[in-house]
Amino acid sequence: MTGPATAELRYSVLDFSMLDGWAADDHAAALTTFRNTCRDMKDPDWSSLCALAGDVPDPRAFFELFFRPVLIEDGADGLFTGYFEPELDGALRPSSRYRYPVYAMPPEARVSRPWLTRRQILEGSAMDGRGLEIAWVDDPVELFFLQIQGSGRIRLPSGQMIRVGYSGSNGHEYRSIGSELVRRGTYAAHQVSAQVIKNWVKRNPFDGTQLLYHNPSYVFFREVSEVPADRGPLGAMNRSITTMRSIAVDPAHVPLGAPVWIEKDGKNPLRRLMIAQDTGSAIKGAQRADVFFGTGDKAGRQAGRLRDPGRMMVLMPIQRAYALLPESAI
Repeated sequence: MTGPATAELRYSVLDFSMLDGWAADDHAAALTTFRNTCRDMKDPDWSSLCALAGDVPDPRAFFELFFRPVLIEDGADGLFTGYFEPELDGALRPSSRYRYPVYAMPPEARVSRPWLTRRQILEGSAMDGRGLEIAWVDDPVELFFLQIQGSGRIRLPSGQMIRVGYSGSNGHEYRSIGSELVRRGTYAAHQVSAQVIKNWVKRNPFDGTQLLYHNPSYVFFREVSEVPADRGPLGAMNRSITTMRSIAVDPAHVPLGAPVWIEKDGKNPLRRLMIAQDTGSAIKGAQRADVFFGTGDKAGRQAGRLRDPGRMMVLMPIQRAYALLPESAI
């Protein structure tokens, strides 16, 4: 049953038998992650399903009975990337080692859109003397990638951890410095990863700083240390996200909180039921998702290597799924 719902989008309602690897997944783990955020979904059909999800003897049957997989296509190829929660070394006061501030969001940046660029913020005086520093870290490149990830933990000299989460941005569009290195001919597209970029910037301090300025977007943070260390960082739904079960999506196409079946191809194929619990400035499109790999350097290396094709299907409540189709397709 397929047909265009708009000039740009095409919706297809599929059977679960059409999902590659569906029967082999851990549906109980997916259901647990779904429960973490479904209570924040306000539409009546989602709220009803969330209430039913509280006591389910057969998680796979729950999804198959109350949902239908919907393939949403906008003409762009499917693309999966990865993200993680970085851990940085920092301090609550500046020093010769800890020189790079992690800023809270100034009020005027929420009003004036777009606000100052990355270069203007870091080279100008707009942030001086305002007490907006949450902490100072020892590596400007790691701080840049903290902004891309949107959340992270800062390890203080005492061993204590503070956690920071996304508060807002300066309103400028995100521009990829990896793509810029490819455009310059520094690397081929298949060579670029987060680690490759970090190493290049550190080897080329002046040119590296200028490369970071290629991305005018600048992210501000808030402290969220009330989230326990054994829980994931807060996603866009203000709830902890789950390693390898949470994804960031484009909420213009995928409802936050919805289950999403992932069929990621490439070197290490992945077939898994994820929950859409986060967003990202670079995650745009109906077939675009960012997989959360967890916290720390190992997760960062795994996430940085992921850039694979595939497809994803959103599990919608049954009536909602069929309502997306034109009458001629039903």
